[in-house]
Amino acid sequence: MMEWTTSPCRIFHRLLSPHARLYTEMVHANAAIQGDRARLLGFDVAEHPLALQLGGSEPALLAQAARIGEDFGYDEINLNCGCPSERVQSGAFGACLMREPALVGECVAAMRAAVKIPVTVKCRIGVDDQDDDAGLHGFIDSVHRAGCDVFIVHARKAWLKGLSPKENREIPPLNYGRVRRLRAEFPQLTIVLNGGLASRAAIDGMIDDFDGVMLGRAAYHDPFVLAELERALFDPGRILPDRADVLRALRPVIDARLARGESIAHFTRHLLGLYQGLPGARRFRRILSENAHRPGTGFELIERAINEVASLRVAA
Repeated sequence: MMEWTTSPCRIFHRLLSPHARLYTEMVHANAAIQGDRARLLGFDVAEHPLALQLGGSEPALLAQAARIGEDFGYDEINLNCGCPSERVQSGAFGACLMREPALVGECVAAMRAAVKIPVTVKCRIGVDDQDDDAGLHGFIDSVHRAGCDVFIVHARKAWLKGLSPKENREIPPLNYGRVRRLRAEFPQLTIVLNGGLASRAAIDGMIDDFDGVMLGRAAYHDPFVLAELERALFDPGRILPDRADVLRALRPVIDARLARGESIAHFTRHLLGLYQGLPGARRFRRILSENAHRPGTGFELIERAINEVASLRVAA
C-alpha cells in the first residue's frame, strides 16, 4: 500500500470506522532513522489506534526505528515480511525474509527489547518453492519464540522472480485453508487473515475462522465497507453514516493543511471510491480527479462533488 495509506487516507478511513486498526505505508528503518521524520512518521491524533509498518533486516536498526516510532506515539510496530517488490528484495527485506526465520526472530527480539508497545509481523504463506505447511509453521514458530504473538498472514505465496508486485497480488492462488491450519496449529497466537477479501460477503465468510481480517485495496476502492464492518463487528446498533457528512467532517483537517501549503489532491485521491456502486459515483470521481490539481482549489470542490451526487440521486 505504498503511497496509498498516507495520513490523509487514514484520517478519512478513521471517520468511517472508529475501531479499526490502521497501518502506515511501509517505512524502511533507515528512512525512519535518517530521513525527514515529521514527513515520514507524522500523523494526526485522530488516527489512533495506528501501527507503524517497518521494513528492514538489521536488528539494531529496526530496534532504533521501533523506538523512534514508539516515541512518535504509535500503538504497534509491524515488521513487513510480505512485500515482494524488486526494490524490497534488493534490500534483503520484505517477503524474502520468510527464507530466514532465524533472522526475523532476531529482528523481532531486538524490537521487543527496545519498545513497550506490541511488535507484530505481516507475512505470506510462502515464497517461491517454499510452499508447504511445514515451511510456514516453522517460520511462525521461530518468530513466535522470539516474542511475536500476532501475525497478519496474506494467504498467497510470493514469487520473488518473474512476477510484478501487482501480479503477486493476483496470480498466486489464494489458500485460506493453509491459514486455517496455521491457526489450528497455534491457537495461542493471534492470526489475522489478509488477501482477496474484496467484498462484505467474503469477509463475513471468514471472520469467524480467524482472529481478525486485514483489508488493503478493497477498503481503498470501496471505503464505505469500513463503516459497514464497524457496525457489524463493533456496534450493531450504529446507524451507518451519511457519506456527505463524512466528507464534511474532513473540512477542518483539509482547511488546516491547505493553510500549510498542501494541495487538496492529497486528500481527494483517497476519496474517489466513497460512492462506489451508487448513482453519481462516476460523476463524483470525475469532478475530484479533473479539478483537484488546479491551483487554489479548496474544500468547495468536494462540496461541489457532494451536491452533484445528491442532485443525480434525487433525479434517479
